[in-house]
Amino acid sequence: MTRTTFYTATTLDGFLADEHDSLDWLFVQDIDEAGPMNYGEFIAGIGAMVMGRTTYEWVLAHNERTGDPWAYDIPCWVFTHHELPPVEGADIRFASGDVVAVHAALVEAAGDRDVWVVGGGDLAAQFAEAGLLDEIMAQIAPVTLGAGRPVFPRPFDLRLTELARNGAFACARYDVVGPR
Repeated sequence: MTRTTFYTATTLDGFLADEHDSLDWLFVQDIDEAGPMNYGEFIAGIGAMVMGRTTYEWVLAHNERTGDPWAYDIPCWVFTHHELPPVEGADIRFASGDVVAVHAALVEAAGDRDVWVVGGGDLAAQFAEAGLLDEIMAQIAPVTLGAGRPVFPRPFDLRLTELARNGAFACARYDVVGPR
């Protein structure tokens, strides 16, 4: 059965990015690429992904700065109300409105693999509110920002199902129980 997972990194005080949408705090952290709950094993099980406009624009800007190509060979939906540039050769689909209809397309595209809600936190919370988010995998960094984009801006109950350390990160897997 296809599961929908919000796989993300967060600061100890619960932010995905600072108030300027910077992830500088993330790229200075020590992580074992083969360690527990690592990205490589996670992405190998993903058949489709979805992200918000801010995340998409950040990825495009980051790739432009670093010269990296689009890293995904799976379909990607981007929720937006704005006109955004596509990525040549990438399967990117722009969407807006309710997440329920898009989720059905994500599951179909994923086939026998899972769906990744890349970000942001508000988009992940919309999937959770619709009863469509199965789990959150959070890599918690030893840094605080004090302000920024919250990792999950809605009151929800979660159930811890796995806990591990990977380098500097406390890695936690939670089932989404339901709204608080």
